[in-house]
Amino acid sequence: MRLVVLAMLLTAMFAPSVLADVEWEEDGWLATIGLDHVENGNEFGCYGMPNLAWRADPGAVAMECKDYIESRIDASKWGNKPLSTYTPNDLTAAQHTTISKMGFVVHGDNTGQSSTAWHSSNDTPEYEYDWYDLGRRGGSLEKGIADIDSLRAELDKGGLVNMYWIGRIDGITVRHDSELVEMLSQRNDVWFTTWGEAYSYWSVERCYEFDHNMTSFTLYFEHLDTIACRSATNSWNIPVTWIANISGASVIDSNLAPMAEEDSNTVEGYRQEGDILYFSVRMGNEIYFNLTDEVDYDIVGRTQFFNNKSSALTIAGHSTTDLFLWSKRFVDDDFLRFTWLITPRSLDEGLTWLPYAGIGVLLASVSGIWLVLKKDTIDYGKAEELMPNTVEGDDDE
Repeated sequence: MRLVVLAMLLTAMFAPSVLADVEWEEDGWLATIGLDHVENGNEFGCYGMPNLAWRADPGAVAMECKDYIESRIDASKWGNKPLSTYTPNDLTAAQHTTISKMGFVVHGDNTGQSSTAWHSSNDTPEYEYDWYDLGRRGGSLEKGIADIDSLRAELDKGGLVNMYWIGRIDGITVRHDSELVEMLSQRNDVWFTTWGEAYSYWSVERCYEFDHNMTSFTLYFEHLDTIACRSATNSWNIPVTWIANISGASVIDSNLAPMAEEDSNTVEGYRQEGDILYFSVRMGNEIYFNLTDEVDYDIVGRTQFFNNKSSALTIAGHSTTDLFLWSKRFVDDDFLRFTWLITPRSLDEGLTWLPYAGIGVLLASVSGIWLVLKKDTIDYGKAEELMPNTVEGDDDE
């Protein structure tokens, strides 16, 4: 009995100290289905760490969250370093700069900064710090909250439309609006992308160099990969859509794959509309087009969005603690792209029984001690009754 009580006391004493060292539990799905998400074009960004507070030390949160992602999975098929993060709406401009220095260049959404990006169709970002306050347009994917007409109107206006998605609330699975997803599947004018992709595409405008020439019937083009441009922006090397006027000629062959007007996810490829040639290519890749004629051509520039789409759509999966539960309902909707803002699961999330177990251990310990003391008292009383009476004054002899 003494050994049992001792074990109870030791459990009660040492269990809290052990639990204090474990502050969160990682999402094991990142190492499994997470790889498929990366291959399919989704992005992994940061939401936060359970043991740290954005307002108290944003640099520490950003650094630990970045390490959490990079040590487990690539942020995108275009780059291993995460670019996107959630931030609360009451941080200072200096704190946002600190977060940016950790590598996170897109902060969302509706963070309360004076400089903004895509809060409306006309809110086109001009500077990097505009992306410290990415807007939220289009609402939620949640059934009962999603507004199809409002989302359709925002897409018609153009620009980047940023929706949000939360897969579970207080342990309850959230249903998505399948009619809204069906409407999106029929839109051929929308680029389905992610936060990091959208930023990386935009950043090309700030620094780019390209080389091109016509030799006989072949047009050559290369978006030059220069150290100057690399150092100017912290971005991924994604396909950017360029425009060339080839003046009556047609493409016979190319080292790029053909692409259709309906293609709405970021890939390398080309398509022709009359005299206009749209081609999407990554920096550093030299491409060629064999034409029917040797013509006077012109590289017009690049399109605002991939494949000359008039609008872009991103969906941010906020507070993604369980990738499987957050994403499983969209497996068949592979045209959608999500920016999964991930965070480890807090230790007390999903382990709500621990406080009750602690109380149980305490009660068991106290009860065990009480029972032992009571037993000892009873045994002592019985022992007294069995002891022989002695006559006062007699000695042992």
